[in-house]
Amino acid sequence: MAEHLAEAEDEMLDQARIDAVLEAVEAGDATTLEELMAPLHAADIADLLEQISQSDRRALLALWSHEIDGEILSEISDAIREEVIESLSPEVLAEAVRDLESDDVVDILEDLEPPQQGMILDALADADRVAVEQAMAFPEGSAGRLMQRETVVVPEHWTVGEAIDFLRKSDHLPDQFYHVILVDPVMSPVGYATLGRILSSGREVALRDIIEDSFRTVEATDDEADVAYIFNQYHLISCPVVDAGGRLVGVITIDDAMNVLDEEHGEDMLRLAGVGDEASMSDGAFATMKQRLPWLVVNLFTASLSALVISRFEATISSILILAALMPIVASTGGIAGTQSLAVAVRALATRDLTQANARRVVMRELGAGVLNGMGLALILGFGAWGIFGDAKLGLVLGMAMIVNQIVAALGGVMVPLTLERMGLDPALASGTFVTTLTDVMGFFAFLGLASVLLV
Repeated sequence: MAEHLAEAEDEMLDQARIDAVLEAVEAGDATTLEELMAPLHAADIADLLEQISQSDRRALLALWSHEIDGEILSEISDAIREEVIESLSPEVLAEAVRDLESDDVVDILEDLEPPQQGMILDALADADRVAVEQAMAFPEGSAGRLMQRETVVVPEHWTVGEAIDFLRKSDHLPDQFYHVILVDPVMSPVGYATLGRILSSGREVALRDIIEDSFRTVEATDDEADVAYIFNQYHLISCPVVDAGGRLVGVITIDDAMNVLDEEHGEDMLRLAGVGDEASMSDGAFATMKQRLPWLVVNLFTASLSALVISRFEATISSILILAALMPIVASTGGIAGTQSLAVAVRALATRDLTQANARRVVMRELGAGVLNGMGLALILGFGAWGIFGDAKLGLVLGMAMIVNQIVAALGGVMVPLTLERMGLDPALASGTFVTTLTDVMGFFAFLGLASVLLV
């Protein structure tokens, strides 16, 4: 056991190995670099390339690019994949992409410019190139782009023994597969059987007697997000893809579907933060600025609404200066509450746990939570202000404003994304700006308005 752990540690990517790799690159020591890189998994090599600077990456690839294979290319992030491909010789690139399934080749091609796409297509065998070009003809973000063309197909009337004999004799099986798909005479899938059921059944058993209840198909034009939802909802391992006529054209496996879910989740988080949906740690300063500046400008204008509200109560603030110090408490607490409600709502919309059917119940739940949170915070802040400043009315104003803003935050956090989705807009993209503006404006208005009525 200790030996296995030591071997695993030797194969891990840690800071010590990264430092050693960079030292070997700086010294131009190709032999040491090869020894350091050889034990690493393709995903770790991709991480290393993403973590180091662009100049170090170029120097490393100059020494080691001949070792880049298809698995490493498929693991590298979109942000630097084109740079890596440009560093490869045509021979190395051809050898790398030949080892990939068609869905992995399509995934690489999607993010490249036409010249790089042409280089990869030219490196493929004729049959593989046709399969990839057919997949690329489907809309971006569709099941047709996500599927692999390599499938394991047998006639629906076969027995287990016939299927096993076929699998043993076949020279072109995918490297990994989970189901054997049963098709009718016109190549329409009618079911599938797992390898486990096939291997544990007698040779005389009909395949149609051991097909899985989970069998479903998706059309090649279906949105990949819908496909990922089906995988997650029904716990699928693989899913056949059919054309408009119902004929089998490929298969999607769970790893690709889960990658879509992971990407959708990551994009939602980035959009909520207002940094775009393609931000990467590999981006330079200028690229990062281009992603963030537009949303900062939008926030600049929305913040002006808060300033406009405050300016309307200039006389109130001038007569009671302590209000200026207390205003941020109401606004910031409302902003945090709105963000909490918003994060839950956007995630629930993405996973389809929040729909128009249960929206009313969710809104009422958030309203109740907002009232209770507001009352709790009102008691704390109200009595705190009374005790610190000796002014019961100031505590009352602070407490009432807190209740109002907590209700606004709770309702805004769920109703804004619901409204945007109903309008056909991405809830994650613009909800944060609207909810923050709403809680700021209403927080200042409620606090200063109540102060003008009760304190002045």
